[in-house]
Amino acid sequence: MKRIKRLSYPYNVWMGLLIIAPLLLVVYFGFTDGFGNITLNNFAKIFEANTLKTLYNSVYIALISTIICLILGYPMAYIISRTSARYRTVAMMLIMVPMWMNFLLRTYAWVTILSPSGVLNSILAIFGLGPVDIMYSQSAIILGMVYNFLPFMILPIYTALEKMDYSLVEAAHDLGANKRQALFKVIVPMSLPGVFSGISMVFIPAISTFEITTLLGGGKVNMIGNVIEQQFINTGNWNYGSALALMLMVFILISILLDSESVESGGMNAK
Repeated sequence: MKRIKRLSYPYNVWMGLLIIAPLLLVVYFGFTDGFGNITLNNFAKIFEANTLKTLYNSVYIALISTIICLILGYPMAYIISRTSARYRTVAMMLIMVPMWMNFLLRTYAWVTILSPSGVLNSILAIFGLGPVDIMYSQSAIILGMVYNFLPFMILPIYTALEKMDYSLVEAAHDLGANKRQALFKVIVPMSLPGVFSGISMVFIPAISTFEITTLLGGGKVNMIGNVIEQQFINTGNWNYGSALALMLMVFILISILLDSESVESGGMNAK
């Protein structure tokens, strides 16, 4: 036991250097000004109109992206869970393969597709249809988020559905329930832990991302992640950027806690 404890020391050191130390620096800069004096002015700036508008845009875009992922992901997860083992493996591979590609490369692919002279408008031109200009808009950002984060919605829902005891569905049919009633009264309630996990796994990276908004938003649509990046890299205001990062971390922590409670309550309700 002591030997195992000794072996854990290097990992604890690395965890302290790579996780705890940067977090402490963010806390320090968030509660100090440029001269090292303790202040709350950095947090007061968060409640200015421009920052609140950006925060609203972030929540709105992340929420819409999460809802679309849920609408698309649940049927896909259900269909995959009900197919044979061979086709199930193929379907899961098709979902996982794009994730093996670099996140930025996947997003750059959509820049090529959605640009004014891109693949989408070239195909529309063949059929004599006018060009579609959605590049550098909220629609393009949401599309990029759905593409990148949809697997994170499918996988936990699929896991919940795949582990479900479908004899309960058969019992519901024996008691007179039709397919719709069995779906909404048996299948959906029992898969809620997977649904809540999927919502958390999509919403949290969606609200904090800045790469997708930079590439597909072109600076016309800002989210809170972009503002934090600008404060650290462009303006050099690490104090305000740290305050924003702490606010975002608190928001994400609350989301995780709500998700864990929802998963537990969903599991209890299913039982």
